[in-house]
Amino acid sequence: QVQLVESGGGLVQAGGSLRLSCAASGLTFNYAMGWFRQAPGKEREFVAAISWSGGWTNYAGSVKGRSTISRDNAKNTVYLQMNSLRPEDTAVYYCARSNRAYSNTPSEYNYWGQGTQVTVSS
Repeated sequence: QVQLVESGGGLVQAGGSLRLSCAASGLTFNYAMGWFRQAPGKEREFVAAISWSGGWTNYAGSVKGRSTISRDNAKNTVYLQMNSLRPEDTAVYYCARSNRAYSNTPSEYNYWGQGTQVTVSS
């Protein structure tokens, strides 16, 4: 049974930090992993992605410089450290596994978690 389980979301004040985690099971972990988010009334958008080795990372412009994606392959877990959070970062955050070695395109991700809510108050 494939599972991607996100955790670490919550309510935080603007300027604060959160670390999201995503634990994977029941699937091969040696592909790119990514984080995406969806705010109410908006399309799901790319946030960050990382290759199997961690040697390649990619970030959306809106989070670049404030967020860091990382992974622990021994634990089948991917992380998203988010700093200097802004109200516009409020969204449900999803982790996903790609079917490619490198990807930031949602259509190239074939396994998705259920999401974790991040709310940033002003």
